[in-house]
Amino acid sequence: MKNLFSHQKLKLVPFFILFFFMLIQNSQGQENAFIYGDKLPDAPILAARGKFKVGVKTAHLIHHNQIDILNSSKDKDSIYDRPLTVEIWYPALLAEGENEEVIYEDVMGNFNSPDRPLIPFAFKGRALRDAKPDKTNGPYPLLIVSHGYTGSRYIMTYLTENLASKGYVVVAIDHTDSTFRDATGFNSTLLNRSLDDLFILNEIDRLSKESNHYLSGIVNVEKTGLIGYSMGGYGAINVAGGGYSPMATSFFASMSKGNNALNKRKVGQKEFIESFDKRIKAIVALAPWGMEQGVWNDEGLAGIKIPTFYVAGSKDDISGYEKGIKAIYEGAINSERYLLTYMNARHNIAPNPPPAEASEAGLHLDEYLRYADSVWDQRRINNINQHFITAFLGVKLKDNSDYTQFIDSEVLSKQDPWKGFLPRTSVGLELRYAKPKETER
Repeated sequence: MKNLFSHQKLKLVPFFILFFFMLIQNSQGQENAFIYGDKLPDAPILAARGKFKVGVKTAHLIHHNQIDILNSSKDKDSIYDRPLTVEIWYPALLAEGENEEVIYEDVMGNFNSPDRPLIPFAFKGRALRDAKPDKTNGPYPLLIVSHGYTGSRYIMTYLTENLASKGYVVVAIDHTDSTFRDATGFNSTLLNRSLDDLFILNEIDRLSKESNHYLSGIVNVEKTGLIGYSMGGYGAINVAGGGYSPMATSFFASMSKGNNALNKRKVGQKEFIESFDKRIKAIVALAPWGMEQGVWNDEGLAGIKIPTFYVAGSKDDISGYEKGIKAIYEGAINSERYLLTYMNARHNIAPNPPPAEASEAGLHLDEYLRYADSVWDQRRINNINQHFITAFLGVKLKDNSDYTQFIDSEVLSKQDPWKGFLPRTSVGLELRYAKPKETER
């Protein structure tokens, strides 16, 4: 009986070995699973993460004494303290045994919509929550990231984490009244985008000057870039000097019971001109909204003086292309500017890929189409954005002339593949460049 039992144990040994091997393989597969922002095999060279480990923190800030436009009228401004939640990514020092692992929590759906209830989901990122900042190599340029309507501070983690790994402090805003969780009146978004951006710049500046704050010694606000997607691009263009047109301010007033609060950001207004912030050295506007709706005129676009990198889909059905994003690029005659176009792409040339939950049966199609493009692989778009935005910001905020070769449109037009791209991969793209008008003479 003893020998029989021993024999049975021997027969089970291969099974346990196989089972153990499968566990190891599964574990490795999970560790090596694709995370938003990871390089695909055909990614251009600058899509790779940088040399820095990445930490991440959440901050809750208050913009005091702001106009509550949703409760204001023509004759009365309702005043409130406007809450803003931000996510901050930064170069970090990780202790032995610590890994860049984080879980972000977001929602799908539309706030207060019976047809599209809020559905929580989570996804992994490559950063460590509350990691120790790397002050030995700082201070680092500041990047402020602004999402669309609706959106969230987590909608472009592929980019925010990537840029932090390259030596930037990256601050992504949850714009109150404009997120998946709380989207309400659109006039709040129209009014507050540029105001939120400028407030966050000032707050990061203030906090970085507190000796005991974790941002102390790691942020150089004198070299700030602003990245905006869709309505985030709308706000970024205004911050860059693109004053809103009389048509835009009239449209806003019609939505706001006659309130004219947007006039403060109108082209030619003294208060608007005085708000120009010299600390902001570069703008990235991805699918910026508003041109087809008359938000800017020739005078407004001529006010943009900051170097800008525009990104667009040639079939954008939200912001428009020929009369939308491309028209902004062409009209901003007093700025150095680039236009990267994904041919046949629509509006979604900026966000993360769709979360797995967006593909579940029975969900509203828009939960998927909020992220996905119908022609381009979203992961491919992410890699290309990482590449070009790295090059542009490297030139404008880090004075790294080596990156110029990757955004020299005249040179690239004569290359196949483009510099930094693998053979057969620089297809479906167009890159334009224009100098400021005064330098063309």
